[in-house]
Amino acid sequence: PAWPDVILGGGGEGQMTAVRQILADLGVEDRVVAIGIAKGPDRDAGRERFFVKGRESFMLPVRDPVLYFVQRLRDEVHRFAIGSHRARRKKEMVKSPLDEIAGIGPGRKRALLLAFGTAKAVSRAAVEDLVKVDGISEHVAKLVYNHFHES
Repeated sequence: PAWPDVILGGGGEGQMTAVRQILADLGVEDRVVAIGIAKGPDRDAGRERFFVKGRESFMLPVRDPVLYFVQRLRDEVHRFAIGSHRARRKKEMVKSPLDEIAGIGPGRKRALLLAFGTAKAVSRAAVEDLVKVDGISEHVAKLVYNHFHES
């Protein structure tokens, strides 16, 4: 596989020790440079400390364009990670037991929920009640019923 030239990681010396160990386990510690960036005292932007193997930790001058670039890069990574986490969490929150049933797509799921109100009410419904819903054949109704009643 292709390896990056540099890995920038949030965190100080401890996190970089762990990253370097992983790189060593993968056999690429000599090909990939790992740089740790720890926020300064009181998490103060502009006071970041950099950790690079083989040299003392250091800070860049507050107005250094490289520091500014690294801060923007870090902020964008955080924004992306937080956005991805929120999207995943939102998706998990709208998950339904109906999603696990083969043959139940978004349309049938919507129809069942409109007819019964909740997935729990759908799980308690008899096959005769399920077939009354538009788009639910007897075969699909049996799939739904069996999903909730086979244990």
